[in-house]
Parts: sequence; C-alpha cells; structure tokens
Amino acid sequence: MHDAAPARLTTLERRRYATNIVGWGLCTLAFLLIAVPLLDLVLTVTLKGASAFSIELFTTSTNGVTGGLQNAIIGTLVLSLGSLLIATPIGIGAGIYLSEYGSNRLAATVRFLADTLTGTPSIVLGYFSYITMVIGLGWKFSALAGAITLAIMVVPYLARITELSLRRVPTSMREAAYALGARDHTVASRIVLAAAAPGVITGVLLSLAISVGETAPLIYTAGWSNYLWTGKLTNEPIGYLTYVIWTFINEPNPESHALAFAAALLVMLVVLAINIGVRMVMRRDP
Repeated sequence: MHDAAPARLTTLERRRYATNIVGWGLCTLAFLLIAVPLLDLVLTVTLKGASAFSIELFTTSTNGVTGGLQNAIIGTLVLSLGSLLIATPIGIGAGIYLSEYGSNRLAATVRFLADTLTGTPSIVLGYFSYITMVIGLGWKFSALAGAITLAIMVVPYLARITELSLRRVPTSMREAAYALGARDHTVASRIVLAAAAPGVITGVLLSLAISVGETAPLIYTAGWSNYLWTGKLTNEPIGYLTYVIWTFINEPNPESHALAFAAALLVMLVVLAINIGVRMVMRRDP
C-alpha cells in the first residue's frame, strides 16, 4: 500500500510531462506556421526589391509598366498626407468629445458608427466615394477623392485611440484645472490633450500607416496616372505605390515585376519606419 502512492505520482508526472511536450509542440508549430511564411515574404520582397533600386527609380516616372516610381512615390505622399490633414482634426475632435462629454446618447451613437465603419471593407468605401464624388460631384478620378476616402477610413481609428488616450489622463488633473478657474475648452485642449499627446500621436501615425498600405478604395477614386501630379485636386488621376504592386506583378515582363517588388519594399519600409516611430512615442507615454 505504501508503494502505490509513489507509482501514482510517477504516472501523473508522466502525463503532465507528455501534456507539456504536446502543448509546447503545438505552440512551436503555430509559431512556425506564422513566422516561416512571414520571413519568406520579407526576404523575397527585400532581396528582389533592393535589387531594383537605382537613381532612375526615384527620378523617373512609370512608362506604361516600366520606368521608375517617382510619380507613384509623390502620389502616395499626396494621398496619405492629404488624408491626415482631413482626418486629424476630425478624429481628434471626435475623440475629445467622446472622452470629455461622451456620456449621452449622441456619443453612444458616434461610438457605434465608428465601430461599424472600422469593420466596413475598404472597397465598399471606395465604391461609395466613386458614386458620390467621382460621378456624383463630377470630380472624376482625383487626388481629393482618394484623400477624402482614406480620411473616412482612418477617422474611426483616430477617434477611438484619442478617446482611450484622453481617458487615461487622471481626473485629478482636470479637477485641478477647474479649481484654478479654467474653462472646459481650456481643460480639454491645454491640459488633457497635452497630457495625452503621446497616445494621440500614436493614433496619427497608425492612421498614416493604414493609408499608405491601402489599394482597393484608391482604385475607385484616385485611378492611376503615369505622370507626375500637377497640383490639381480634381479631374486628374494620380499614381500611388500600391497600384504598382497590385497591377505590375501580373505583367509578363521582368521589368514590371522589378517595379512591383521595389514598390512593395518601399511600402514595407515606410510602414516599418512608422511602427518604429509609434514604439518610440509610446515609450515616452508615462
């Protein structure tokens, strides 16, 4: 009877050891299923994209499905920065309202709409903008239509991130400002928003990363152009990097494939730089 207890413990320990091995094995397999394709993708894009880098790539525009990427690079900057100019004041303003005055039915409705818009496929927004702006307003394919569509996409993210960042500010800071006679707009803009600045900047950078990597809504709104942007906001299509990735890789000639991989590497480097910037900003957030 005294020998049965150690035997049972040994059997239990063996089962635990076997379960532990199976669990770690499944975790390792899941990690490899994610890491190996990702590593293969990054290496393929890096090697093939870097081999296509040259001075001509950045100084000449596309010529059909060959040439350089100057027009696409400038177009991506115009569309992404233009969308931020539109979305930043709206998103931050909405976030301030939801955080400081968001205990009513209107705020609940705004949150619901923001969450719904976040889950809406980007191509649906592109088709909506195509009907309303490209056709309805007569803007045709243009930078303004593309920038507004991207702004509509990123406003919900920016609003909710701003709201969450402002809610992290201690209530004591608000109460101290009110005790000194500050008004609501002063407390919101100079006290709460300033204290939550790292989180708000993080939201802006993430919105920029989203806009840089979008393709579907721009196909319906910005179109495509082999020429440099002339500064016209409407009635003129504009080039962008993600169109090169989506279209040129399907062409039969190797020159087009080289441009596609170069554009993919540029987008990947921009998104990587933005994410590094987000990490640096978050480290400053107490």
